[in-house]
Amino acid sequence: MRKVLVLEDKTEIRQFIVINLKRAGFHVIEASTGEDALEILNNEEVDIAVLDVMLPGIDGFEVCRKIRQKDETIGVIMLTAKTQEMDKINGLMLGADDYVVKPFSPSELVARIDALYRRIDMIKRKPKNEIICGPFKLDFKQRRLFKKGKPIDITQTEFAIMKLFLENQGEALSRDYILDKVWGKNYFGSIKVVDVNIRRLRQKIEDNPSEPRFIETVWGYGYRWKKDECVEGN
Repeated sequence: MRKVLVLEDKTEIRQFIVINLKRAGFHVIEASTGEDALEILNNEEVDIAVLDVMLPGIDGFEVCRKIRQKDETIGVIMLTAKTQEMDKINGLMLGADDYVVKPFSPSELVARIDALYRRIDMIKRKPKNEIICGPFKLDFKQRRLFKKGKPIDITQTEFAIMKLFLENQGEALSRDYILDKVWGKNYFGSIKVVDVNIRRLRQKIEDNPSEPRFIETVWGYGYRWKKDECVEGN
């Protein structure tokens, strides 16, 4: 069963989200505080967490951070009433997969949750194989990334980006192409989500993120995984 945690302190908004998710066939668990959400996550397995940003006590950002410390496989969508670019970027940099700005239509939120669930489910059902590129190994069985034999904690979105790069080594991939392949053609958000996730991925895999060796920027277009860096022994 597709299980979603909804963290929202305003009862009317939370109930509005819950009703629409249940209509779409999701099993929904409710939380009104960050503390409640963390307790639920310690005792329940969920596929996706929908987190309101502005909460008293432990806010949505902190819940997202704690989720990512413990589990990289849970999909995370942030709900925010703020439209400042930095609030969106902060959530993505903490490991969120997507964000939705209030007010939002129920169809948009359900579509984003459904798209994220399909992406996570697709990754979980990948064949038991791997891609090796220089110091990296992308293991589909474990759904993990290794560099020089050491595991790197990445989200499922970052896993999908790495897969896309390693399957298209040396090819310039446009931001639109990456967005379609990783987030889906029905994604409603800004294309800047690609840049934020690439920046976050670079911080995890590059020795010097400010001078990336593996993920190369194709200015005015997108990104390229440098094929010559997949030579054995790099």
